[in-house]
Amino acid sequence: MATLVLDNGAYTAKIGYSQEKVSVIPNCQFRSKTSRIKTFTANQLDEIKDPSGLFYILPFQKGYLVNWDVQRKVWDHLFGKEMFKVEFADTSVIITEPYFNFTSIQESMNEILFEEYQFQSALRINAGSLSAHHYFSTKCSELCCLVVDTGFSFTHIAPYCRSKKMKEGIHRINVGGKLLTNHLKEIISYRQLHVMDETHVINQVKEDVCYVSQHFYKDMEIAQLKGEENTVMRDYVLPDFSSIKKGFCKPREEMVYNGKYKTGEQILRLANERFAVPEMLFHPSDIGIQEMGIPEAIVHSIQSLPEEMQPHFYQNIVLTGGNTLFPGFRERLEADLRSLVPAHLPVSVLLPANPICYAWEGGKLLAHNPDYDEMVVTREDYEENGHCICEEKFDI
Repeated sequence: MATLVLDNGAYTAKIGYSQEKVSVIPNCQFRSKTSRIKTFTANQLDEIKDPSGLFYILPFQKGYLVNWDVQRKVWDHLFGKEMFKVEFADTSVIITEPYFNFTSIQESMNEILFEEYQFQSALRINAGSLSAHHYFSTKCSELCCLVVDTGFSFTHIAPYCRSKKMKEGIHRINVGGKLLTNHLKEIISYRQLHVMDETHVINQVKEDVCYVSQHFYKDMEIAQLKGEENTVMRDYVLPDFSSIKKGFCKPREEMVYNGKYKTGEQILRLANERFAVPEMLFHPSDIGIQEMGIPEAIVHSIQSLPEEMQPHFYQNIVLTGGNTLFPGFRERLEADLRSLVPAHLPVSVLLPANPICYAWEGGKLLAHNPDYDEMVVTREDYEENGHCICEEKFDI
C-alpha cells in the first residue's frame, strides 16, 4: 500500500510518496501574454518561452481553497501519467488544509478524494500538525512546541502539546508572501518602472534581494547615502527572456554608481525596498494593516496558554514556510522576542534546513507511524457513513 503525501499550499504543492523524495510544484495554472488560449498547469511553467506578463490562475483565495476547477486540473496533472502515476485503489493520501477550514470546503475535498479519485484511504490534516509531528519525532524529550508557519497567504502561529494542537492559542496574521510581492510591485511601479503585470519576475526579485533588517532605522540611513557608501543598494538585472532567462543581482564590483550601464540591460536599482518589504512581517501597521507583527503575536499566543507551559513554548519555536528564508529572519525574530519575553525565560527559535518541505517531511514520518491506519478514513468508511466519519476522525 503506497502513501502519497500532499502538502497542498496556496503557492506550491509539496508532493511525493512516503518512500521517495519530495517535489515542490507551483499549485496553479498559468497563461502567458503571447498565447492567451493555451493554459499551462503546475510545473509546465518551464515550457513557457516568454514568461513576462504571466497570468496566474490560483485555486486559493485568501488562503482557502475556493477554485476547485483549477485545483482539479493541477491534481489531475500531479496524479497523472506524466508525474506520480497514482494507482488510486491501493494508495492512501495525506493531504493538508488550513486551520479552521470551512466545512463546505472540507466536504468538497472529501467528495473529490473519495468519489472522483477514489483513493483507498485519506487523512486530512493541518500542515502545522505535520510540522509539529516532525519536530516531536526529532526531539523526543520535548512536550511542547510552537509552529510559526509563514506562507503565501497567511502567517499562522500554532502551539502544540504532546502532538495535540491547542486551539485557543492559534493566531493568524493576514500577511504572507503574496502581500510582500504585491507591495514590492507597487513600490517599484511607483518609484521607477511599471511592473504591476510582472508578478513572476518581481517574486524572483523579492527572493533574490530582500532581507530582514536587524536595525531598521540604521539601514534606512545607509540606504539614503550616495555612491559607494550606500552598502544596501543593489542593481538587479531584469530578464529579457531571450539572452537573460532569469534575473540576477549585479556583483558590487560591477555596479555603476552614477550614469548609465553601457551593456544595455534593463536594471532595477533597489535600496530600502530590500528590507522595507520583509519588515511588514514584523510591523504590518507600516502599510496600514492593523494587526500584530509575528513577535507580538507569538507572545500573545503563548500568554493565552497555561502559565506552567509557557517557558516550554518559548524554548521550542520552529519556523516553517517560504518567508522564513529571508536572510536575517530567524535572528531578528529571536532578538525581537528576547526584548518582549521576561528575562528569566530562555528563548530559542529553530529554522530547519528546508522550512518549505518541513511539514511534508512530517507527513512522511507520519505515514510510517504504527498508528497511521487508525487515523485515516477508508473509502468503505466514507461510503457507509459519509462526511460525519471524516468530521469525527480528523481533528481539524
